[in-house]
Amino acid sequence: MGRVQRLKAWAGRLKTELRALYLAYRDPRVPWYARVLAIIVVAYAFSPIDLIPDPIPVLGYLDDLVLVPLGIALAVRMIPPAVLAECRARASDTEAVAGPKGTAAAVFVVVIWLVLAVLAVYLASAAFGFR
Repeated sequence: MGRVQRLKAWAGRLKTELRALYLAYRDPRVPWYARVLAIIVVAYAFSPIDLIPDPIPVLGYLDDLVLVPLGIALAVRMIPPAVLAECRARASDTEAVAGPKGTAAAVFVVVIWLVLAVLAVYLASAAFGFR
Protein backbone atom coordinates (compact mmCIF):
# COMPACT_ATOMS: atom_id res chain seq x y z
CA MET A 1 0.00 0.00 0.00
CA GLY A 2 1.41 3.35 -1.02
CA ARG A 3 1.88 6.35 1.23
CA VAL A 4 -1.00 8.26 -0.37
CA GLN A 5 -3.39 5.33 0.11
CA ARG A 6 -2.36 5.04 3.79
CA LEU A 7 -2.98 8.75 4.31
CA LYS A 8 -6.40 8.48 2.64
CA ALA A 9 -7.28 5.48 4.82
CA TRP A 10 -6.14 7.35 7.95
CA ALA A 11 -8.21 10.40 6.96
CA GLY A 12 -11.21 8.14 6.37
CA ARG A 13 -10.80 6.61 9.84
CA LEU A 14 -10.59 10.08 11.38
CA LYS A 15 -13.75 11.10 9.56
CA THR A 16 -15.56 8.00 10.83
CA GLU A 17 -14.27 8.67 14.37
CA LEU A 18 -15.58 12.23 14.17
CA ARG A 19 -19.00 10.95 13.11
CA ALA A 20 -18.90 8.44 15.96
CA LEU A 21 -17.99 11.23 18.42
CA TYR A 22 -20.92 13.28 17.18
CA LEU A 23 -23.25 10.33 17.68
CA ALA A 24 -21.75 9.68 21.12
CA TYR A 25 -22.29 13.33 22.04
CA ARG A 26 -26.00 12.83 21.48
CA ASP A 27 -26.15 9.61 23.52
CA PRO A 28 -27.46 10.07 27.09
CA ARG A 29 -25.23 7.24 28.39
CA VAL A 30 -22.11 9.34 27.83
CA PRO A 31 -20.90 11.40 30.82
CA TRP A 32 -21.30 15.18 30.52
CA TYR A 33 -17.55 15.90 30.48
CA ALA A 34 -17.05 13.46 27.60
CA ARG A 35 -19.96 15.07 25.75
CA VAL A 36 -18.41 18.53 26.16
CA LEU A 37 -15.03 17.38 24.87
CA ALA A 38 -16.62 15.42 22.01
CA ILE A 39 -18.60 18.39 20.75
CA ILE A 40 -15.57 20.70 21.07
CA VAL A 41 -13.44 18.29 19.01
CA VAL A 42 -16.16 17.83 16.38
CA ALA A 43 -16.82 21.59 16.18
CA TYR A 44 -13.12 22.35 15.84
CA ALA A 45 -12.64 19.70 13.17
CA PHE A 46 -15.55 20.94 11.07
CA SER A 47 -15.00 24.62 11.75
CA PRO A 48 -13.37 26.81 9.13
CA ILE A 49 -11.62 28.68 11.96
CA ASP A 50 -8.33 27.23 13.24
CA LEU A 51 -5.93 28.21 15.99
CA ILE A 52 -3.27 28.69 13.32
CA PRO A 53 -4.66 29.75 9.90
CA ASP A 54 -4.08 27.21 7.14
CA PRO A 55 -2.36 29.68 4.74
CA ILE A 56 0.64 29.85 7.09
CA PRO A 57 3.12 27.38 5.57
CA VAL A 58 3.55 24.09 7.46
CA LEU A 59 2.21 25.42 10.79
CA GLY A 60 -1.23 26.04 9.30
CA TYR A 61 -1.86 22.36 8.75
CA LEU A 62 0.16 21.18 11.71
CA ASP A 63 -2.59 22.10 14.18
CA ASP A 64 -5.08 20.05 12.14
CA LEU A 65 -2.69 17.11 11.99
CA VAL A 66 -1.94 17.21 15.72
CA LEU A 67 -4.87 18.76 17.62
CA VAL A 68 -7.74 16.93 15.93
CA PRO A 69 -6.27 13.40 16.34
CA LEU A 70 -5.24 14.18 19.94
CA GLY A 71 -8.70 15.51 20.71
CA ILE A 72 -10.29 12.45 19.15
CA ALA A 73 -8.02 10.13 21.13
CA LEU A 74 -8.81 11.89 24.41
CA ALA A 75 -12.56 11.98 23.78
CA VAL A 76 -12.59 8.31 22.77
CA ARG A 77 -10.97 7.38 26.09
CA MET A 78 -13.71 9.19 28.02
CA ILE A 79 -16.65 7.49 26.29
CA PRO A 80 -17.84 4.12 27.63
CA PRO A 81 -16.55 1.32 25.33
CA ALA A 82 -20.00 -0.18 24.65
CA VAL A 83 -21.43 3.19 23.61
CA LEU A 84 -18.39 3.96 21.47
CA ALA A 85 -18.59 0.58 19.69
CA GLU A 86 -22.26 1.18 18.93
CA CYS A 87 -21.60 4.70 17.66
CA ARG A 88 -18.68 3.51 15.51
CA ALA A 89 -20.90 0.84 13.95
CA ARG A 90 -23.61 3.40 13.21
CA ALA A 91 -21.05 5.86 11.83
CA SER A 92 -19.44 3.30 9.52
CA ASP A 93 -22.79 1.87 8.36
CA THR A 94 -23.81 5.02 6.60
CA GLU A 95 -22.06 7.91 4.93
CA ALA A 96 -25.17 10.07 5.27
CA VAL A 97 -25.25 10.33 9.06
CA ALA A 98 -26.85 13.61 10.00
CA GLY A 99 -23.81 15.41 11.34
CA PRO A 100 -23.23 18.91 12.55
CA LYS A 101 -23.76 21.66 10.05
CA GLY A 102 -20.69 23.64 9.08
CA THR A 103 -22.35 26.93 9.91
CA ALA A 104 -23.49 25.77 13.33
CA ALA A 105 -19.99 24.56 14.18
CA ALA A 106 -18.48 27.79 12.89
CA VAL A 107 -20.90 29.90 14.94
CA PHE A 108 -20.10 27.83 18.04
CA VAL A 109 -16.35 28.28 17.58
CA VAL A 110 -16.68 32.00 16.79
CA VAL A 111 -18.76 32.54 19.94
CA ILE A 112 -16.14 30.72 22.01
CA TRP A 113 -13.36 32.83 20.47
CA LEU A 114 -15.31 36.05 21.10
CA VAL A 115 -15.97 35.12 24.71
CA LEU A 116 -12.29 34.33 25.22
CA ALA A 117 -11.25 37.60 23.54
CA VAL A 118 -13.60 39.64 25.74
CA LEU A 119 -12.34 37.81 28.80
CA ALA A 120 -8.72 38.47 27.80
CA VAL A 121 -9.42 42.20 27.31
CA TYR A 122 -11.25 42.36 30.64
CA LEU A 123 -8.43 40.61 32.49
CA ALA A 124 -5.77 42.74 30.77
CA SER A 125 -7.62 45.95 31.64
CA ALA A 126 -7.94 44.82 35.24
CA ALA A 127 -4.26 43.87 35.41
CA PHE A 128 -3.07 47.19 34.00
CA GLY A 129 -5.60 49.32 35.88
CA PHE A 130 -7.59 50.62 32.89
CA ARG A 131 -10.90 50.47 34.72
